[in-house]
This record gives sequence, C-alpha cells and structure tokens, in this order.
Amino acid sequence: MKFEDLSLHKNLLRSVQDAGYEVATAIQEETIPCVLKGRDVVGCAQTGTGKTAAFALPLLQLLSTNEHRKTTGADQRRKRSGNRVIRALLLTPTRELAAQICDALYKYGKYTELRHTVVYGGVKQHSQVSALKRGVDILVATPGRLLDLMGQRHIDLRQIELLVLDEADQMLDMGFIDDLRRIVQTVPANRQTLMFSATMPPEIRKLSQQWLKRPVEVNVSPVASTPARVTQSVYYVEPSDKPTLLAEIIRSAKDPKTLVFSRTRRGADKIAKRLERDGIPAVSIHGEKSQSKRQATIRRFEKKNPPVLVATDVASRGLDFSGVSHVINYDLPEVPEIYVHRIGRTARAGEPGEAVSFCSGDERHRLRLIQRLTGDSIPIRESAMIAKRKNTPKPDVQLQPTEEKKDDQKRDDGKVSRASRPRFKQSGRRKAKAKRKGGSSSGKKPGRLKKFKASRKGTSGAKA
Repeated sequence: MKFEDLSLHKNLLRSVQDAGYEVATAIQEETIPCVLKGRDVVGCAQTGTGKTAAFALPLLQLLSTNEHRKTTGADQRRKRSGNRVIRALLLTPTRELAAQICDALYKYGKYTELRHTVVYGGVKQHSQVSALKRGVDILVATPGRLLDLMGQRHIDLRQIELLVLDEADQMLDMGFIDDLRRIVQTVPANRQTLMFSATMPPEIRKLSQQWLKRPVEVNVSPVASTPARVTQSVYYVEPSDKPTLLAEIIRSAKDPKTLVFSRTRRGADKIAKRLERDGIPAVSIHGEKSQSKRQATIRRFEKKNPPVLVATDVASRGLDFSGVSHVINYDLPEVPEIYVHRIGRTARAGEPGEAVSFCSGDERHRLRLIQRLTGDSIPIRESAMIAKRKNTPKPDVQLQPTEEKKDDQKRDDGKVSRASRPRFKQSGRRKAKAKRKGGSSSGKKPGRLKKFKASRKGTSGAKA
C-alpha cells in the first residue's frame, strides 16, 4: 500500500517523498489508520520494519490538524499559558534511540509548525532546559532524565494528549517499571496511548491492559521471529580461539560493515583493542562512555569505510544502522530474546545480511534456548583455522635431557666429577676455626701477605 492511501496530510506526504519512501510497511499499513481514528494501539513487529514512522506520522498529523485541537482544547490551554505546551510524550529506554526518534520527527515534520526536543541523561541539562523554556509540542525522553526535570519543575505533563511507549519490553528489562508507573500517573487519563515493542512478553500485555483502553493489537510477525533475509550460522570454538576466528571472518568478507556484540563493557573494549593489534580498525560503544563519545562513534560507523563496531546490548535495540552486512555474536546473550534484536541490526530495508555466532563449551545451553525460542536450527560451520589445526599431525620430537637429569645419570654411573659436586657455604663457627689454624675458610691457598707473616714468625722464633 502506498502512503497516499493512508489518509496522510499533504505536508507529511511531501516529507515522506523527500525521504525516499513510496510503499508503507506492514506495521505502518495497519497502525497509521488506527491511530488517526484515535484508537489505542499495541504494536508488535520485529526490528527494522518501520515502527518509528508507524507512530510518528499519525502523531504529527493529529497534533497539527485543527480538528484534533478543538476536541482536546489545546488551543485554549495554549492561549492561557502564552507558550507552547507539551502535548505528546515519547518514552524510550536508551539515549541513542531517543536521539534517533528526534531525528525522525524532524525528517517527517519539517513541513509542519510543530516543535519537538529530546531529553536524556549522560549530558548536561542546560541546553535541554533552554529548549523546554522556549516551548515544545512533542517531547522525546528517557525515563530517568524525565523524572529528574519533572522534579525540578521544568516539565509539566498535565496537558499530554498522546503517550507513546517505544521498546516497552526493554524498558521493563532495564528496571524502569517504577519510573514508568510514576510517569503514567502524572499523565492525564483522557489520552491516546500507543505501545510498541519487538517482543510481547506477558508482563507487557498486563501493562497494556492497565494503561490502554480497548487497544487494537497489531502483530505483523511471530513473536521473537528472526528476519527472513538473514543467513545464520554458528561456530563451536574455544574462548581462546575467538579473537583469531573473529579476525579471520572479518578479513574473509568483502567490504564488510560489521557489528560485533560483546556481553560485557570490558569485553567490548578488549575486543576492539585486539582487532586494532591485528591491523583491523575497530571502535567500541557501551553505557560507560559519555554521550558525546557514543554519538561520535555512531557517526564514524555511518561513514564510508567504517571501522568494526564492537558494542554491548546498548546497540541491539532501536538503533537504525544502514548497510550493516555482518552481525557477529562474540558472546551469546544470556536472554534469548536479545539474540533476535541483535541480528535485526542487519538485513534492514530489504537488504540481505549475515549473522554469525561464536559458541564455547559453557554457552551451549544458551544456544539451545535461542533455537527453542526462534524455532530455527542454526547451521554449524567450522573455520579453516580450526580445521587446519585438527588435521596437522603432532611433531615427533625427542626431548633432550635437562642438566639435572644428566647429573642424576652420572651419579648413577658413579662418574660424578669433582666440579659437578655441589658446594655448601661454611658456617660462621667453621670460618672462625679455620682462621685460628691459619688456614682459609674458603679452602683456597693463602696469599702473599699471609706467607710473609708466617715467615716473619719463623725467623723471630729462630733468633730466640
């Protein structure tokens, strides 16, 4: 279905055409008409299917049309306050996803008069507070920074008309459930609510029943299904062989744009440094890095001839990297649903992609959980490096005996030389006894001075 058939405003259609979009995806085709009718929506679709445009386009249209303002009374509130009021709130779990949604709103709403801004942690709040004071219609935020600014009375959510929860299951996994409850209690009950996620666990369904009113469920793909155009494979490899195998796969690929996932932040830095030592440009991104460094890394990854990006699961959800050809799971995730999000970074916008996983002995149970969740039997591959090592015969080298073994052998034969016998240091009492006798404690012959003294004693005795 084309976007012209979705009853979108001509200004929005113009921005969509500028972005190069012609045909709507399945999630957009089913979601946009429901949102324009004022219905609450629970959307479930795998990553890379266009969820952002599915809620951003109808949201912009509802806020910009006069009909919606009359029904909600936004014009009267805006006239009383003299400033723009926050009419739509979009909550996301990570800073990168919040910045990406803000960019999408700018791209789709550039021909409208609506203003929007984004607030998230990890950076100073001065510029964010200044944007809020100038007035915005749409606010994109992460839960932590939002509550912080609400406590400082920089944000008022009492006039919200539209609430969007993006990647809701990840917000629950990251422990934002209490923050979400506080935010939802502040938002007016008479609102339109949209909830989107790549997976739909039972906890999310319970929250949708509490926070949404008779929602329309849009499910365009099976829960936890993997993208169809992704070629999956797994290598059984020892942990010590993972760095060498990683370099081998990256070198063998032609013009790869590779995203490597590590389970820990420290591991991501170590993998990037090892690739640099092997002559492969690499950078790392994780939650301990500042927001400015993370944004600089993302911009570098989007340029021509990008380095290998080694990331934790902060990059597995919501980030829209274009042209990623390979996703490599250096460490298998502990939660099987994260595997679906990771490999969803490739094969986007109809392009093919390849997902490679490393599985050591202690990760076999994680691989079984992933295959049980997705219903896919991941093909097993063997690297040329490991195969060559297995087929190479062990050299028949006869070890030479050590010096200690040679001495033992000589003692057994009764031919132990005097020089090879161990020497023991003499004690202090033995040294003093040898000195009184006029001898040397070390067993050496007396020097010239001792000979002269001895001769003097002998001559004096003769004269007497």
